[in-house]
Amino acid sequence: MIRNILTTTVFLLTFAACRDTERERQLAAREQALADKEQQFALKEADYRSLLRWRDSLLATADTLHAILPAAWPADVLGRWSSKTICRESGCSEYVVGDQRSGAWEFSEDSSGLFTKVYDRNTLVRVYAGTFDSSVIRLRFRPDSSSQRKVEMDVELSRSGTGTIKGTQVLKMENGCTARFAVELVRASNN
Repeated sequence: MIRNILTTTVFLLTFAACRDTERERQLAAREQALADKEQQFALKEADYRSLLRWRDSLLATADTLHAILPAAWPADVLGRWSSKTICRESGCSEYVVGDQRSGAWEFSEDSSGLFTKVYDRNTLVRVYAGTFDSSVIRLRFRPDSSSQRKVEMDVELSRSGTGTIKGTQVLKMENGCTARFAVELVRASNN
């Protein structure tokens, strides 16, 4: 009987020691996983700080350029316009000659420069970066790296002086096809 109690006690102590070893192994694995995650986070934080420094340096450069060359749309261009675009040439399956679209374009400016927002049924669909000289408005859209559809758009517009702006829009798709649209903007009545 004493022998059975001793055997049981030895067995329980051995079992408890094995269980403690298993727990220590699990704890060490968790600590290692946590250390790996902390290291990954530290790398991401370093990348983030680097991007912030890069952005700040670009903004400082842009501020310097804007101080030298202040950008502003002429008063007769600034604001909201109703748009009509008609496809005139197409090498793309997505666009057919004669396709017509309408929407609204809003010429805006801020400390970052000139830009034009394009709306479809009051939903913002694109923002063009803009430049302007005495006779020509040039707008440019380039997708960012996260965009699924890689479409580059260039627009060249001329003011007619009668509340109308006309020009062309060229779309270049990532598969190499190109489509050309005629663009007509008329000053929006609620502007």
